[in-house]
Amino acid sequence: MILRIAGGVVAAVFLGAIAYLNLSPIGRIYLPSGTGITAKQLCSMVFVSRLDEAFARDAYIDPLLGDAADLLSVSVDHEQQSVRASVFGLFWRQHAIYREGLGCTLDRGGRQFDPDLTLPLAREFDPLPLNTAHRDAHFDTDAINAALDNAFADTKPARRHTLGIAVLHRGRLVAERYAPQADRNTRFLGWSMTKSVAATLAGVLVQDGDITLDHVPESFAGLEDRQDITLDHLLRMNAGLALREGNDGTDPTSQMLFTQRDMAQFAATRERLHAPGEHWEYMSGSTVLATRALQDRLGDTLEDQVTGLRERLFEPLGIHTAVMEPDASGTLVGSSYMYATAHDWARLAQLYLDSGLVDGQRIIPANWPDLATDATPGSADPYGLGFWNPPASNNLPAGTYTMHGFQSQLAFIMPEQELVVVRFGATNNVSSGSYNLAREIVAALREPAPEEPQAAVEDAQ
Repeated sequence: MILRIAGGVVAAVFLGAIAYLNLSPIGRIYLPSGTGITAKQLCSMVFVSRLDEAFARDAYIDPLLGDAADLLSVSVDHEQQSVRASVFGLFWRQHAIYREGLGCTLDRGGRQFDPDLTLPLAREFDPLPLNTAHRDAHFDTDAINAALDNAFADTKPARRHTLGIAVLHRGRLVAERYAPQADRNTRFLGWSMTKSVAATLAGVLVQDGDITLDHVPESFAGLEDRQDITLDHLLRMNAGLALREGNDGTDPTSQMLFTQRDMAQFAATRERLHAPGEHWEYMSGSTVLATRALQDRLGDTLEDQVTGLRERLFEPLGIHTAVMEPDASGTLVGSSYMYATAHDWARLAQLYLDSGLVDGQRIIPANWPDLATDATPGSADPYGLGFWNPPASNNLPAGTYTMHGFQSQLAFIMPEQELVVVRFGATNNVSSGSYNLAREIVAALREPAPEEPQAAVEDAQ
């Protein structure tokens, strides 16, 4: 009898604790975010990036979870191409599904999510050839190699996990290197570099007359107090909505990315804290809302929208590996979830050095690079239209601007030097050395540049 009573008390305490957790921020946001980021990101790392499962967890995911990583049960189904994560195998379960051409999505149900939908890429990756003649004529080759050596140098336990680097000069590939876990075919996650892609898509649609930066997104329909929030406000992150980004697992951005079926709906209905243009604050939810407005101009269905994104932005640039993942409602997560090879990320950056032209075809307006780098009042570093302007303290050449993502994903765009440097990895709690890499590549550039040599191109091995 006493044992029965004791057992009942223990069960009641356990159930009470679970009920309390579910009502608290820990149960509503933190633990679901932990299982969500694990299922979603591991799925993408394994089935989109094709990274080793153990490496992906060790380098990309577990460092973000801290002690909570030990609470998670994770299973990868290679046959079904899906990942499940939960706490103790029972609670806060999350399930991510891979779909070819669409990447991985947390399956949170709803009529709009079709687990069987696939949109295979139309063409295979077209790698850039390594132009050694151009490299040797314009750079100190030993200095470039030393810069790459430094970027990949690691010391335990604080490892920077540099995985891939590519360098373009005047649009030519002059250097690249990859860690043993990756190669030139690896699709690297850009994290918030994806925001620069969303801003570039806006440029495409503005150039074609399909939208203006004054557009008020349809996501705000019926919300009278936000009819003054425009696409420009969203891309510049001064829309004034309560979308704090703390990357701590309890903030609205974590809640949006890892617990919500419809991210745009979540972001659109957050409390309004400031008038548009009054307050700058970095927040991924703003770019999700902007991307929703942009993709609606590409077609009526997710299939049409993804096809339109490829045909109007990626394919003219020779980008054939890019995958931008949608949420369960079909909203492309233009804040965080694009994957592409280092070459293809570099091609996107090169568009800006080429003033928005590709083979004489105008992809984005001639003034778009200026808009992208026009600092938003009150912004950190400062921030423009989806791009960052590094402060002078970084000692980069004047005019340098960047695409920048979490865990030190970076693309440096240097107009005066005609350079693009992209770096990808899984860096946590330690300097990635990326800015030093950019400075060393610039230092390796010979000045003044000699005449162009006869073309001599070889494939990188």
